[in-house]
Amino acid sequence: MNARQVAGAVDYLAAFEQFGHALPGQHVDWLAEARAEAIGRFAQQGFPSQRDEDWKYTSVSGIENGHFAVNIPPAAAEPALAALVAAQTLPDSHLLVFVDGRLAPELCRPGRLPAGVVLGSLAAQIEAGAPELEEHLVCYPPPSAFADLNLAFMADGAYLRLPPGATVKAPIQWLFVARTAASAVQPRNLVLAGEGSAAVIVEQHVALTADSYFTNVVSDLVLAAGASLEHHKLQQENARAFHIATVNVAQAAGSHFVSGAYAFGGRLARTGIAVALQGEGAACTLDGLYVTDGRQHVDHHTRIDHRQPGCTSRELYKGVLAGAARAVFSGRIVVHPDAQGSDARQTNHNLLLSEQAEIDSKPQLEIWADDVQCSHGATVGQLDEDQVFYLRARGLAEATARLMLTRAFAMEVVGRVGPFAVQERLDAVLQDRLPRA
Repeated sequence: MNARQVAGAVDYLAAFEQFGHALPGQHVDWLAEARAEAIGRFAQQGFPSQRDEDWKYTSVSGIENGHFAVNIPPAAAEPALAALVAAQTLPDSHLLVFVDGRLAPELCRPGRLPAGVVLGSLAAQIEAGAPELEEHLVCYPPPSAFADLNLAFMADGAYLRLPPGATVKAPIQWLFVARTAASAVQPRNLVLAGEGSAAVIVEQHVALTADSYFTNVVSDLVLAAGASLEHHKLQQENARAFHIATVNVAQAAGSHFVSGAYAFGGRLARTGIAVALQGEGAACTLDGLYVTDGRQHVDHHTRIDHRQPGCTSRELYKGVLAGAARAVFSGRIVVHPDAQGSDARQTNHNLLLSEQAEIDSKPQLEIWADDVQCSHGATVGQLDEDQVFYLRARGLAEATARLMLTRAFAMEVVGRVGPFAVQERLDAVLQDRLPRA
């Protein structure tokens, strides 16, 4: 680790020495050991630099130099917080609210759930010594600096266990509210979907503060055979925030996973999604939409591993960039030698609304099997001036015409969202965020 990385990591190393003993699960031997190993790896490697291939186009210097506090005491509820939660709550949803990364029970509305379904605080499950945590909580893909930082400092997060055959019809909403300026919160979410179970999760990140802060969230999603799970992540951090997200998905035979990654806020936002198709006939769909303006930087890295025969993956990411914003899309599909009969399609389309906007798009296929159907592609362009002229010739102002065409471009992703309440919310956010002339 070079001197710059040491300087960026020193605050977190000191904080772990000072506050690590107060984190949930310190009496649980395997978790205490895992935390110590994670902070040890972080001490050795520090934050990633742009010399690392996966971070070539994304600098995290703002996080390194941010001096964010990790020990955030819980605060009492306030009218502004209650109003924000009320405005963001999806109708008829099973709601969990986390403020600065910790569950706020007085704001939650979990409602009635099918028998055997457990929805609540991960910290409570850790303190209760839930036996399944050791197997799933620390078993992620090759460790990264931010995943290690999260494991070392995770204080709470959402926990969902679906017993075999259980179906939760209404969306399960995890609402994460950032309230404290200059804070670093490390939520950890775990979903265990039993055989043949089904649920829709909406993970939403919003802010009550207008100041800078840092969210570093990890979600581990485990699907048993035949399970069906949707995970829609709606990132609406404020304009000065830093947001790093890691989503790890393990799928057994015949399971189906849908991911929606929607990025609208943040000064710097990066989401990494890794899906392992570990059972024959597993299928996944990864959709994404990012809308940027000003000097925002939004990064999406995805990886889909076809490990068994007959698996299917579909991936569509679209970006709308204005101002001097920059976006990164890196999508990698790996078809392993035993994964005969794989069917994989990956597409990334980008719309640039200004001369200063920039996109780095890198779709990738790595194929080690013979009997496969795979394709990938990317496009970068501007609005079609003939279409703009067509709308103007029918009486629309130029700004209105351009706005209509831009929204139509983005609506391909929005229209693929299954639950109507989620689609309606996403459409409202999109209309509010689209750049206007």
